Amino acid sequence: MDERTKLFAISNQMAERELDAVEDNLKIDLGRHRDEILSRDEVYYPQFDLDVRSHAGNMAEQYELFYCLEVSIRALIKDKLSAELGPDWWVHAKMPEHVRAGVSTNIQNELDAAFTQRSDEEIDYTNFGDLGEIVRKNWEHFGDLFNSQKAFNRVMTNLNIIRGPIAHCGRLAEDEVVRLRLAVGDWFRLME
Repeated sequence: MDERTKLFAISNQMAERELDAVEDNLKIDLGRHRDEILSRDEVYYPQFDLDVRSHAGNMAEQYELFYCLEVSIRALIKDKLSAELGPDWWVHAKMPEHVRAGVSTNIQNELDAAFTQRSDEEIDYTNFGDLGEIVRKNWEHFGDLFNSQKAFNRVMTNLNIIRGPIAHCGRLAEDEVVRLRLAVGDWFRLME
């Protein structure tokens, strides 16, 4: 890609962000996302207030980031404990009893509701706070991955707090979006 094309693309992205801000601040719809809106449920989605739809669009990016982070942390725990304890790691790992009980309850609730099970892996039925507890209880297996247990605890606590509004349809202030990005950066720095 030549330099002029790159500059055009960057300018376009900047203009799009500015227009997004104008729409959000003035609570207007300039019709720029008509294809996106039409691809959504055409019966119910347009009935929601523009303000709600606008905030949903803004929060979608934060949700996507946290989704990727949480799924990758689950995979890291599974891969590490599986490598060290074998394929039945869930049975052999030190696990707080309330985590095991919560997982059993979540699995049974899905079965009782006749829903499709989300996974065959127990770890996929844990909540985010449980992930930190699993690592802490099995620190002897994770100490070589993370540079500090105290830092791990701090980062997981911060991530769990900021996860609340993301997972429960809340809104993040602009400085909280920055805090989310910093916390994700802290997560990766733990493994340097």
